[in-house]
Amino acid sequence: MLGRTANGVFWMFRYLERAENIARLLDAGFRLALTRGPGEASVEWQSVLTTIGQNSEYRARHDDYQGQSVTNWILRDKDNPGSVLNMIEMARSNARAVRTALTREVWEATNESWMVLRELLARPVRASTLGEVLTAVRRQATLVRGAMDGTMLRNEIFNFARIGTFIERADSTARIIDVKYYVLLPSVSLVGSSLDNAQWEMVLRSVSGERAYRWLHSGAMDARGIASFLILDERFPRSLASCYNKVRSNMVGLAREYGHESHAHELLRNTGTRLHSANIDDIIEQGLHQFIGDFIAENRKVAAAIATDYRFTG
Repeated sequence: MLGRTANGVFWMFRYLERAENIARLLDAGFRLALTRGPGEASVEWQSVLTTIGQNSEYRARHDDYQGQSVTNWILRDKDNPGSVLNMIEMARSNARAVRTALTREVWEATNESWMVLRELLARPVRASTLGEVLTAVRRQATLVRGAMDGTMLRNEIFNFARIGTFIERADSTARIIDVKYYVLLPSVSLVGSSLDNAQWEMVLRSVSGERAYRWLHSGAMDARGIASFLILDERFPRSLASCYNKVRSNMVGLAREYGHESHAHELLRNTGTRLHSANIDDIIEQGLHQFIGDFIAENRKVAAAIATDYRFTG
């Protein structure tokens, strides 16, 4: 397969996953901001911007963290290349470039998602319509994934799509965990407080993990348990361990397709081994921030190695 096709499929699904993850995080931030007193909601909006890496760009154009300004910046602002609308447009652009590699159902689902969200985001989003917009982003991304799962051959194209999805998902979950410790919680004295627990609940909401976590842990909100759940629990599809299981499985598929492994396989194996040999006590003792920072850097290296090994272009 041509490198530019692999690149287009890989990034098409990364952009779709990124748009959905941003929508989930924005929903959690909005809910958490509603629980804060007057003047305190700005902390939550800042944390959302920090998590998705857009705080400095936002601050260059805005003087405060007013809710509607933040949500419209993240969702639709033309000056924001990382907006949800731009992510959907980039996903469609990549899908159009590799249209012959996709089934008709996948292309139509992607094109429909772009049309639906372009219409919803044609006007400024208000608090009263924010829930509808965020639900639509999640739903449309799910429709594209469903079309892929239901119609695509399990070949190299499918593997690159899945690898892009789970590389992006792992990055998002890692950033959410990291920011919880260093932005969301305003004071160490609040650890274990009702505010701390509410924030952890919103973290779980942002990865659609609240119900699963409560089912596994009898409803108890515990910071250590939640960190372990999001990093190490292979049963949860957005945990770091689960994402890397999926990436590894699809990289094995590529090795079968091409008849050999690449440098990216070695990097992936090393990162996966560190994840699967870790336990939460050791992670917290060495420093959760350090562990997550190392993981994000390694995840970025794996993605770069895949691009090099499979000759991505454009």
